Amino acid sequence: MINYSKADFKASYGLSSQLPDSDRPEIIFSGRSNVGKSSLINKICNRKSLARVSSTPGKTATINFYDIDTVYFADLPGYGYAKIAEGERHRWDELINSYFEADRHGELLVQLLDCRHAPSADDMQMMEYIFHNGIHWAAALTKADKLKKSQYDAVVQQFTEICAPYGCSAVILTSADNGYGIDNLKQWVEKSIMGD
Repeated sequence: MINYSKADFKASYGLSSQLPDSDRPEIIFSGRSNVGKSSLINKICNRKSLARVSSTPGKTATINFYDIDTVYFADLPGYGYAKIAEGERHRWDELINSYFEADRHGELLVQLLDCRHAPSADDMQMMEYIFHNGIHWAAALTKADKLKKSQYDAVVQQFTEICAPYGCSAVILTSADNGYGIDNLKQWVEKSIMGD
């Protein structure tokens, strides 16, 4: 069992050469800008400001590592924000590619998708990339609190059909606002680390 309350910010890495050695399982958080990665990480760890939440899209331009008991959380830069300079975009691509190409330890990936909208072209591209790299992953649908409870099952079914061709192992509806689905997400992480 992971003790999620043993959580500390480790460091931000803007260049692939800075990435730390991989000595424990890493749970990667991926998603477009403003999908709620920082909020979800804070909710999982039951901390208000472990991960800095920004209202400015495209703010996280680094891979942020968090030391969570026996694992690392790796928060990737948000993608799909149009107003980023070309040079900056290349740096992001290089950083993310080199992260995935390195021999990291026990990679699991949580792909965040806004439950209110169909996945964007960037989301689909990311899922293709994850599939191509053979990474074990789940989709965390964010902002469940914005739906009616009667919509939950249909939304999960819809995203399951979209994500299945890309090797998705679970679709979990979550809310960083009220905590819905957070325990299910933790269970998926722990089962995946155990290799069940």
